[in-house]
Amino acid sequence: MVRAAVLPAVGAPLEVTDIDLPDPGPGQVRVRLAAAGVCHSDLSLSNGTMRVPVPAVLGHEGAGTVVAVGEGVTGVAPGAGVVLNWAPSCGDCHACALGEVWLCANALNGAAGVHARTADGTDLHPGLNVAAFAEETVIPESCLLPLPDGIPLTDAALLGCAVLTGYGAVHHSARVREGETVAVYGVGGVGLAALQAARIAGASKIVAVDVSPEKEELARAAGATDYVIASENTAREIRGLTGRQGVDVAVECVGRASTIRTAWDSTRRGGRTTVVGIGGKDQQVTFNALEIFHWGRTLAGCVYGNSNPAEDLPVLAEHVRAGRLDLGMLVTERIALDGIPAAFDNMLAGKGGRALVVF
Repeated sequence: MVRAAVLPAVGAPLEVTDIDLPDPGPGQVRVRLAAAGVCHSDLSLSNGTMRVPVPAVLGHEGAGTVVAVGEGVTGVAPGAGVVLNWAPSCGDCHACALGEVWLCANALNGAAGVHARTADGTDLHPGLNVAAFAEETVIPESCLLPLPDGIPLTDAALLGCAVLTGYGAVHHSARVREGETVAVYGVGGVGLAALQAARIAGASKIVAVDVSPEKEELARAAGATDYVIASENTAREIRGLTGRQGVDVAVECVGRASTIRTAWDSTRRGGRTTVVGIGGKDQQVTFNALEIFHWGRTLAGCVYGNSNPAEDLPVLAEHVRAGRLDLGMLVTERIALDGIPAAFDNMLAGKGGRALVVF
């Protein structure tokens, strides 16, 4: 039995309780978690914006140590440090054949399986494959990546989602070039990673946008050269900071229709807007046909940073070792499992960066 944060039903409060976690079967690995990040996607799963089978153990951004392996596992052994990969690519679907592994059609098939059971025998599913909101988890070997050398195990949890997503949004989706101007909307965990990624890319001006004045210091520490409090005048303010042109690239990390529209409006003619935030179906964004032609802008969705975790993790690790990427500064709160509901509340209120569950 291990302690875990369980979502009993969509819209219900999380319950921290003991679960019966089985031994690893063929191709599976048991991992003792060192840390797990609290991501906005976990909140989206709990409130039904994203759908997964329930009841479920949530949590998808984590790192830990292998404690046991099942038959046929050859890539890891007990004692190895690992980063969880919640979206493993199958290698066989159409997207994988195109090299777009972040769009793998089968990446989340594991979420429908039985992961563990409650004390009364109720089946539990792994929210996004890896069930990281628990002291230990049992997952397929494909959901693991080796811990890069020189990266503290606790900090490495952030690599599994926030950093891969934020870095990938800047480098893979928006393809920011040296000297370009960038605006990042939303200074949470992903936004902080995107700000650092824009700095690494050599952006000449990096504008952070958020509803909270309290996040300015955090944003500037991540690389922001300017800070704008979100309002109905945001796009105008950003044009004023860029010679009335608008930024070359806007990265939206919020997932609201109004913010997506503002990000689009704040880019220059021919600019690029990348949407990372996950919004609900009720968030409708509208454009007229003439403005699409006139402005010549590009609007693109971005899934998991358009990243290939196996290839990108070593690149990120090198940035960390060289001092260009600071994982620790993304974390504004370290909590226990029972602190996750309060972390959800803080996200809804727009407070802080990443909350990190430390075991």
